[in-house]
Amino acid sequence: MLCRQLSKTVSKAILLAVLSSCFLISGALALDGNEILRQVDRNMQPESYEMYRKLINIEPDGKKKEFVFYTIKKGLDKVVALFLSPASEKGRATLRLGDNMWLYIPNVGKPLRITSLQSVVGGIFNNSDILRLDYQVEYDVEKITDQEESFLLKLKAKSTSVAYDRLEMKVDKKNLLPTTIECYAISGMLIKTLHYTKIEDFGDGVVRPSMLETDSPLNKGYRSVMIFAKVRKKELADEVFTLNYMPRVHELR
Repeated sequence: MLCRQLSKTVSKAILLAVLSSCFLISGALALDGNEILRQVDRNMQPESYEMYRKLINIEPDGKKKEFVFYTIKKGLDKVVALFLSPASEKGRATLRLGDNMWLYIPNVGKPLRITSLQSVVGGIFNNSDILRLDYQVEYDVEKITDQEESFLLKLKAKSTSVAYDRLEMKVDKKNLLPTTIECYAISGMLIKTLHYTKIEDFGDGVVRPSMLETDSPLNKGYRSVMIFAKVRKKELADEVFTLNYMPRVHELR
C-alpha cells in the first residue's frame, strides 16, 4: 500500500513538473517571438536616423517613374519624408505622427490629411510603406515557427488603423533581418509581398538590406522598388516633426 501511494505521489510530481515546463516553454516562445521582432526593428534602423531613398515604380511595359526622398525618423512614432525629385514634386513633404499622416505641398495652404492606404507616389508602395514605423509598434507576434535557417513570424495588427491586418515575416536567423514579408487584409487576401535584398554595411553598426522590392496580385505586372542610401544615426529635435516645420525640413540636410 505504501509503495502504491509513493508511486502515485511521484507520478503527480512528475506530471506537475512536465506541465510547468510546458507552460514555461510556451511563454518563452511567445517572449522570444516579440523579442526577435524588436531586434529586427533595431537592426533595420536606429531609433533616430536620417537616410536617402530612391523609389522606382515599374509598369508592365517597362516604363519607370522615379522619386528621391530625404527621410528622418525619431523614436517609435515620428517620420518625415521630403521629396527631392522629380522637379515637379520637389519640396513636398509627408509627416507621420503615430496613425496620423499629412502631405505638405509648397504654396498650398496648410498640410493635407492623408491615409495609410493611399499613396503619394502611386505604384504599389502606399503611405504606410513610405512612412513605416517599427513593426513592433503596430504588430504583435502571434506565432513563431523555426524553419532551420530562418524564423517565420506571424504578426497581428494591434489596431484596425494599421494598413495590413496580418503579416507573415521570414527572418534570417544569422543576422535577424527580414527577407520576405507577406501582407494580408482582414479578409485573409494577400495584398502584396515585400522582398528585402542586398545587405549593406552603412557604418556605425547599421547593417541592413539596401533594396526593397514589392509585387502584388492586385496589380499584376507592376513592381515597385525602394533603394536605401546613407542610413545614419542622427539626433533630432521634436520640433522638426510638426506641421509648422514641414516647409523647413530641407534645412536639416
